[in-house]
Amino acid sequence: MKFEIAKGDFGLSTFDFRLLDMQNLSLEAIRDNKKLVFPVKESNKSRAVGKLRYWWCWFIAALLLLVVGGPTIPTFWILNRKKWLYPFALFGARTWLKACGARIKVSGLENLKDGENYVFISNHRSYLDTATLFAYTTRRIGLVAKKELLKAPILGQGMGFVNIIAIDRSNAERASQSMKKAREVMEEGYSFGVFTEGTRAMPGELLPFKKGAFHLAMQTDAPIIPVAIKNTDWMMGKKTGVAYPGTIEMVLLPAIETQNASNEDLMEVLRQTREAIAKELAK
Repeated sequence: MKFEIAKGDFGLSTFDFRLLDMQNLSLEAIRDNKKLVFPVKESNKSRAVGKLRYWWCWFIAALLLLVVGGPTIPTFWILNRKKWLYPFALFGARTWLKACGARIKVSGLENLKDGENYVFISNHRSYLDTATLFAYTTRRIGLVAKKELLKAPILGQGMGFVNIIAIDRSNAERASQSMKKAREVMEEGYSFGVFTEGTRAMPGELLPFKKGAFHLAMQTDAPIIPVAIKNTDWMMGKKTGVAYPGTIEMVLLPAIETQNASNEDLMEVLRQTREAIAKELAK
C-alpha cells in the first residue's frame, strides 16, 4: 500500500508500505509530526443518491435533537439532574449512525481494563467519528469539541450535560481553561476522548497531532488508548457533500502508559501514539 508524506509547499514524497520498514517511517513522518496521506476507497454508489443520504443524515440529526433533546435538556436542567441526559445522548448517537447507514465494528476492547479510565486519542475524518467514539468505547466518556458547536440550537445547550467541552484553540487562555475542565471531568471517574488533530482531516489524511490531549493524559496519569477509525472518510468525508452506507471500523489499540511521564517525555508519547494509529490506518 502506498501513502504520501506531505512536506509543506515542497510537494509530496511517496513511499510503499511493502518496501518501507515502519521504524524508518516513524523516524521521518511520526517523529517530525507531518501530515500523512493514505489511499481513499471509492464508493461504487451513485453520487446523487449519496447527496440525498447526506441531507437525510442531517435531517435525522435535527429531528433527534428536537424530539429527544428538546424536552429532556430543559427538564433535567430544572431538576438539576444533568447526568440523566447521558443515556439519551447514547441513544441519539447510535440512532443517528444507524440512520446514516453505518454499521459499527469495534475491535481491541480487550485492551481496556475494568475500572480504569483512559484518554482515547483518535484520528478524525468525519462527523461520523464523533458519534462512534462517544457511543462505542464501552466507557462513559467526555469529548473535546470545537467552540462553534456551542452555537447550535439545543446541541450547544446540552453539550455540557454529557461532558462535551468546547475548546477555543484561537485563544490560549480559554483553551487552557477547557483542558482544566477536562481534567476535572476525569477526576470524577470519566474517560475522555480527543480528536487530537484539532479538526477533521480531508479523506485519507492523518494530520499532525496537537499536544493538548497528551498534557491531559500526563497530568491525570491516565493511560492513552490510540484509536484508529476507518472508512468514515469515504462514507461521509469532509467537504464531500455525500454520505454512503458502510462499516465503520474502530480499533482500540494497546494502552500507552503516562504515569510518571514528564514534560520531556511528551513528544515521545505523541510519537508512539501517532505511530500506532498510522500503522493501523495503513492496513
